[in-house]
Amino acid sequence: MSDETKQAAIEAAQAVVDQVSSYQYSAEDATIADQLDEGLRKAQVSLSDDERARVLDEIDGMKDEQSSAPQVRSAEPVE
Repeated sequence: MSDETKQAAIEAAQAVVDQVSSYQYSAEDATIADQLDEGLRKAQVSLSDDERARVLDEIDGMKDEQSSAPQVRSAEPVE
């Protein structure tokens, strides 16, 4: 996979994370996870299980209203 393809996947995943973070951070954990998964599916990208868990944990940490949206470190296009 080219660096350009990988970067595009990370950017698409980041857009999803930003949207979920801004609209759903105060929602129930299951709702946040569902919204993240739906957004990633629509963007046709995926996160590894570890990356997904980290992102969800950081979104949950935003409930203190002092944290910013998590940064996606890696993502893959869905084939």
